[in-house]
Amino acid sequence: MTDTFEYPAPKLFIAGRWRMGGAGDVQPVLNPANGQAIAEAPMATTADLDEALAAVEAAFPLWRGTSAYDRAKILKAAAALMRERARYIGAVTTSEQGKPIGESSGEAFACADIFEWYAEEARRAYGRIVPSKHPGVRHMVFKEPIGPVAAFSPWNFPTTIPARKIAAALAAGCPVIIKPAEEAPGSCLELARALDDAGLPKGVLNVVFGVPSDISTYLITSPVIRKISFTGSTVVGKHLAELAARRMIPSTMELGGHAPVIVFDDADLDLAARLSAAAKYRNAGQICIAPTRFYVHDSVHDAFVEKFAAHAAGLKIGPGLDPATNMGPLANGRRLSAMGEFIGDAQAHGAGLATGGEGPGGAGNFWRPTVLTDVPDTARIMNEEPFGPVAVTQRFTSFDEVVAQANRLPYGLAAYAYTRSARTSADIGDALEAGMIGINFSILTGPETPFGGVKESGHGSEGGIEGLEAYLVTKYIAQG
Repeated sequence: MTDTFEYPAPKLFIAGRWRMGGAGDVQPVLNPANGQAIAEAPMATTADLDEALAAVEAAFPLWRGTSAYDRAKILKAAAALMRERARYIGAVTTSEQGKPIGESSGEAFACADIFEWYAEEARRAYGRIVPSKHPGVRHMVFKEPIGPVAAFSPWNFPTTIPARKIAAALAAGCPVIIKPAEEAPGSCLELARALDDAGLPKGVLNVVFGVPSDISTYLITSPVIRKISFTGSTVVGKHLAELAARRMIPSTMELGGHAPVIVFDDADLDLAARLSAAAKYRNAGQICIAPTRFYVHDSVHDAFVEKFAAHAAGLKIGPGLDPATNMGPLANGRRLSAMGEFIGDAQAHGAGLATGGEGPGGAGNFWRPTVLTDVPDTARIMNEEPFGPVAVTQRFTSFDEVVAQANRLPYGLAAYAYTRSARTSADIGDALEAGMIGINFSILTGPETPFGGVKESGHGSEGGIEGLEAYLVTKYIAQG
């Protein structure tokens, strides 16, 4: 596959047609492993967006009127195609985003699981009959699709994140306009291709690209759109939520994080180091739930750092299409500059360096997996999400002290803890302010479980029954 693979030319997908933008404007798509342009992504004009809006408006009555059983058949057929094409979709993702082919192919398989799960869950969007105190009156509660959806997804998981939004919305009966990241356009387009090939009615799904602020503002302010879903930075999320609030349309916001990891003195250090390193350096640390701030009990700090740093230093860095690669490049040159700035600032504030700390040199956006130790709160990296392959540690001695540190920031997306004590597990689960918590476990994503945060990490959830509920409204009918 990788020897003969050719990256497909991106197109807009509007009203069931694959085409370029009306004005012919494009943006280069770069391979982060070598910096070379591999394609050009078309930019949508306002006329293109109007066509997409007209498509979802026209498609809504048809799609909402399609039974959950028939919607499920299409989603399951698309899931089967995604599994058949997983290796190819993975190569698309790796070429434009950089992650190792094993990760990107696994991400394609995960997308199939998401679509299949929501295909089944759509058939369980139950209403209810409420007993009435009035003779001859029935109180009926129905769940109905909210309407056309505008969705916006980032470059770090260019298939999984769009899949969560598209699958849940389509399962609920809502047509979608999605704007994936222009840096990684091909991955989401392959999901659209699978759905199109599976028989999704024309206009139910539309994929557009363009200047992010222009596209989001135009779509959100349109009276056609009834719901938005956004994954990205807290700053941008707040702006889009404000635009949505002006029209009183609901939003799902999955925003930034800065996940704490608490390693108690009774933790299994081998387990904690192995699972944490795998979670931290997956996708080169460009994950909103990546464990980053490690609070390690003083009595085991040095032993944990030694084990954790050994895992980090043992990772093979290289192009994602090389099957031997454990960690690919960062998505763009901006991330390289950010890593250098974060690490330099931390060391200027007295942090130690256990491993990494620099790029290997040469072409591509590569950076060595890095572990900084005894990093003070005054360092930027203890307060700002690095979104890269850098982990930091601090020492603690008491439960209350570490809870205060873990909850210190305004973010609350994910948190992790390691302990052998059932009592400590229960207590730390109760005390941490996060939407998702892993205790002696680091995999917090799955079709059947909710994914979302609290505080400035956003509101609402994707995944699980909560993900379907986000695209449904409640209608109550009293019938005498």
